Order: sequence, then C-alpha cells, then structure tokens
Amino acid sequence: MKKTLVVLSFTLTTLTSVASYGALTVVGDLGGASTAPFFDAINALPGEFTPPESLSSSAPPAEVTVASALPVITPELTPGPVAARPLNLPGMPPVFIVGDDDLSRQWLLRRAAELTRLGATGFVVNVADLGRLQSLKALLPGAEMAPVRGSDLARRLQLAHYPLLITDKGLAQ
Repeated sequence: MKKTLVVLSFTLTTLTSVASYGALTVVGDLGGASTAPFFDAINALPGEFTPPESLSSSAPPAEVTVASALPVITPELTPGPVAARPLNLPGMPPVFIVGDDDLSRQWLLRRAAELTRLGATGFVVNVADLGRLQSLKALLPGAEMAPVRGSDLARRLQLAHYPLLITDKGLAQ
C-alpha cells in the first residue's frame, strides 16, 4: 500500500510539473503525425499542447537532394600543400578532402588506388554545382563523395589546405 502511494504521488507530481510548463514551442516541423494528442492526454487542460491550425497544416518540407546542398564554399580551406602529421583518432574511418580544382583532380587520379583500397569517403569542401561534383565523382568511380562545408573540420584539425587524406593514424597529402 505504501509503495502504491509513493508511485501515485510521484506520478501526480510529474503530471503537475508537465502541466505547469505551458504550451510547447514548435522549433521545426518535418511532417508526420503530431505528437500533441499524447501531451494533451497527460495534461489537465485539453488542447494546451495542440499547435495552432496555421502550424499543423503546414506543407511538408521540400525533398532534400545533393543539388539542394550546393554550392558548398569553405573559405577556411584552399588548394595547397599539406604537411603530413600524425593523429590519434581511434575508430576514424578514412576520409579524403578535395575541392573542384586542378590540384584536387590530379591528386584524386594519383591516389585513386589507395583511396579505393581504403574505402575512403570524400568530402568535397568547395564545389559550385551538381555537374562539377559529378565530374569529380567520375574520377573515382564507386567512392562516396559528398558536398560538405569543412569549416568545423578545418578548425578542429587546424587545416588550411587540401587535397588530403585523413586516417585514424594521421593526415597526408
């Protein structure tokens, strides 16, 4: 009996706390079914968490495609020489960084066999459009290459130039 009272007391306290927070703020709506009825079911005031009609009837988001991610510009990274250095990144899969420039294209052709053997994934950090991205992919068929803004990676690894290969043991051009 005492255990039941403790559980009931905890449940009522939790429900009271949830009810006291007020209406939810919608930060993003990616479609799908609303969860508002679940919150209304545990709330003392029905409809408090149900979004206004203007939010609940919004159109679904546009389809996300590779083309919609372009152009990609990473001002922190430019084509140029990269000094090899050791890294300690256990579990890091091989990643190569290139851009849409002659140095990167030559590097991809020169390192193609190694990149394929490693199963490295490519981050294309500077590319204007889908046609240019596809022409880079054609240089290394079968490899995954995605347009990615490389600012965070450049800052974390103190990078200024590409093309380069990053593995769990280090980075090298």
